[in-house]
Amino acid sequence: MTSRLDGLTSWHADWTGLRVAVLGLSVTGFAAADTLTELGADVLVLSEAASEEYARLVPVIGAKLVLGTLDDAPDELVDFAPDVVIASPGFSPSHPLIRWTQDAGIALWGDVELAWRVRDKVVRADGTPADWVLITGTNGKTTTTQITATLLVEGGLRAAPCGNIGIPVLDAVRDPAGFDVLVVELSSHQLWYIGQSEPAGQLVPHSAVCLNLADDHLVWHGGAEAYRAAKSFVYRNTRVACVYNKADEATRIMVEDAEVTEGARAIGFDLGIPGPSDFGVVDGILADRAFVDDRRNSALELTTLADLDRAGLAAPHIVQNILAASALARALGTAPEAIRHALEDFRLDEHRVQVVARHAGITWVDDSKATNPHAAASSLRAYPGAVWIVGGDLKGVDVSDLVADAGRTASAALIIGAERGEVLAAFERHAPDVRVYEVTTGETDDVMTRVVELAAGIATDGSTVLLAPAAASFDQFASYADRGHRFADAVRRWIDRGSADDTGSPPTAH
Repeated sequence: MTSRLDGLTSWHADWTGLRVAVLGLSVTGFAAADTLTELGADVLVLSEAASEEYARLVPVIGAKLVLGTLDDAPDELVDFAPDVVIASPGFSPSHPLIRWTQDAGIALWGDVELAWRVRDKVVRADGTPADWVLITGTNGKTTTTQITATLLVEGGLRAAPCGNIGIPVLDAVRDPAGFDVLVVELSSHQLWYIGQSEPAGQLVPHSAVCLNLADDHLVWHGGAEAYRAAKSFVYRNTRVACVYNKADEATRIMVEDAEVTEGARAIGFDLGIPGPSDFGVVDGILADRAFVDDRRNSALELTTLADLDRAGLAAPHIVQNILAASALARALGTAPEAIRHALEDFRLDEHRVQVVARHAGITWVDDSKATNPHAAASSLRAYPGAVWIVGGDLKGVDVSDLVADAGRTASAALIIGAERGEVLAAFERHAPDVRVYEVTTGETDDVMTRVVELAAGIATDGSTVLLAPAAASFDQFASYADRGHRFADAVRRWIDRGSADDTGSPPTAH
């Protein structure tokens, strides 16, 4: 069967009768099942749960569905004897079905590998499939993916953001309109599956970037080293540009160690003065010294910090995202003028350093998407002296370094979430001078109401109240978006009451 799988590297290959088990029935799993049935494969979908819509559609597209506990390989899977298993990225390497697959010697793919294999369904005018640009990092992936796609479109290319950003790569590959470039956001989970690929299924991206690296998803991967190893796969086989963060040594090491296509260049970025082959900032000007004829003696202006500030894009970590995106866009020929023009109209998504209100001298900022310490640290550096709202599901990550570094600059901290004890202990050890308030209510409807009441009583004229939890949201909220919306709604209710005086005095700090 391995020889047959090696030959399945085109939409136009013979997929008929291939037995494929698809694990998980979210948007990714359904895209995989839908693609494979269209190709003529025999598909079995296994999932612990499914939406009513997907459960109804699976038999309609010609696949079989098994719902129920997946602690062990169910009889239906064993009897099916799949030739290949395609797992949704939620299935960790330690999941029983992943271990069963590997122990049985069955090929294991992710949805991204399948998309790469069938990427020629729709081709460009010259008969070639779209180029792929890969984007990963502990933080900033979605923002950089959106900016990169925006810059490419402004530069005249048909570009689509896809992957972890919410649009399955398979959907982008099958879009009948076709694209010149797919800008693919990849999580560490998806990259782990890419790392399992045999040569026939390995991606060969045009360009790639790892924006930064900090501990995250350690439980899923089984430790920090495994997480770092998964991230490093983003650079494998890169053809043109390996973009890395000069301020994050781990990303430089990844590029140095990567097996790339001969001729690929290393392109650095940071907020300092750029060297040859770098992107950086000179006297408030974002500059390209990589894609210029005389890069040792000249640079190209892309935009200015003043212009970015007017667009709400001047936070340091957002500027880094813009530099990385610009490097990727320039690698594909986007003109500096197109970059400048595109950034004039670009706006960040909700819940990413979003100013939700300014009232009574207080600025309220929603960065609910800061779901790990690295992201929260970036926000705190952008808003020194903020009243900081922190806590939630820590995902096995220690927040001590965050508190010891950026957290000690906060004027006060409001601790939310189910794992408040660990956060409180970190402040006691590393930032004892910061006023700390524990929000003990466990009711989702009450948490943000109480948080805003406390923050309004603590904040002074000119203060910023910053929601940057450094943790996932699922202990108290439906998602990071739900957490951010509830924060913004609570702020608006407080404003509607007309005065911070209604909140009364805050409780005694820890």
